[in-house]
Amino acid sequence: MADHYDDLETRDPALREAALFERLPDILRGALTAPAYAARLKGIDVESIRDRKALAGIPVLRKAELAALQKASLPFGGLVAEAPGSFSRLFTSPGPIFEPEAARPDPWRAARGLFAAGLRAGDIVLNTFSYHLTPGGFIMDSGARALGCAVIPAGPGNTEQQLDLIEAYRPDAYCGTPDFLKILLDAGAESGRDTSSIKRALVSGAAFPKSLQEAFFEKGIDAYQAYATADLGFIAYETSAREGLVVNEDLIVEIVRPGTGDPVAEGEAGEIVVTSLDPCHPFIRLALGDLTAELPGRSPCGRTNARIKGWMGRADQAAKVKGMFVRPEQVAEIGRRHPELGRLRLLIERQHETDVMTLAAECEAASRILAEAVENTLRSVTKLKGIVMLVAPGSLPADGKVIADERG
Repeated sequence: MADHYDDLETRDPALREAALFERLPDILRGALTAPAYAARLKGIDVESIRDRKALAGIPVLRKAELAALQKASLPFGGLVAEAPGSFSRLFTSPGPIFEPEAARPDPWRAARGLFAAGLRAGDIVLNTFSYHLTPGGFIMDSGARALGCAVIPAGPGNTEQQLDLIEAYRPDAYCGTPDFLKILLDAGAESGRDTSSIKRALVSGAAFPKSLQEAFFEKGIDAYQAYATADLGFIAYETSAREGLVVNEDLIVEIVRPGTGDPVAEGEAGEIVVTSLDPCHPFIRLALGDLTAELPGRSPCGRTNARIKGWMGRADQAAKVKGMFVRPEQVAEIGRRHPELGRLRLLIERQHETDVMTLAAECEAASRILAEAVENTLRSVTKLKGIVMLVAPGSLPADGKVIADERG
């Protein structure tokens, strides 16, 4: 059995990086034909965007902005030049956010992740992700069929009927949330139904703790996880190495400090930002609102792309203090106004029945004058009074958390 989907997965990382950034200017030129991207990229020489440093100069597009953009300019917020009729399927996700599916095989780049989970041509896949309006079911379906698998489009729920399908078709693999797989297995065990045909699983959409992974393994199921979104499809996927998630091909993934578009230091946690090289529906520096960190080195499985730790929490750490929202972007603005500061962390506590903010700021040369200046900036930016505590460089945790709400 082949270990890798194709030779792209094992190429030299420098060759991959060069290939991605050689294609990027073409993608940016195409994006300029969409009105919203034309406005966002105004004044930027797209021909010069040929490395990560140059890419970091483009403002991030926050996923949280998509619903408002699309409401103002239906259906795709002016970010897509193609007419809706040129796509194969048209979806909506909560928000609402409207998503088109490109008219090509494996449009969501799922086949690699399914292959890494052990799926092969001729396998039968029970797909329990929803096929109703949202792209989840079709993301897995299209990837599995690209591999030559037969797919049972089961969708979620209807446990008894799912058990009927399992006994009738004897699927080799499961796709869906880990929680629903547990429900199926438990229901099958309680009612004496045979679910033993399922030997592999690709799960997503919910936490997949090691305890649950081990519970599946005890039942003879080798389960892997994927990090995917309705906008981009498969972003990263687990492999047999079980050491983080390998970034998918045809994507440029950055880890940035929350509230900014600035890349973090190597290994530091931050927000996931993705640029997709999809000429039909490009995303240029889409900030997903999720935290992760890049792992050092290469995967023992032989794949040479970057690896991420997986989901580590939310980057959009907005908190309401005394009736007003405080956001990571505001903390980042304080850092911009005081470049002598390093990493920042805003701690929110409850003391004597009132909200108290303390901004911890790393600094080489602390002084009372600087602390007072930062306090004034904190008040100016947030419209709230807070305490500033200057600390030594490297003393704040590199966990991607910009606002720590400790009020319980």
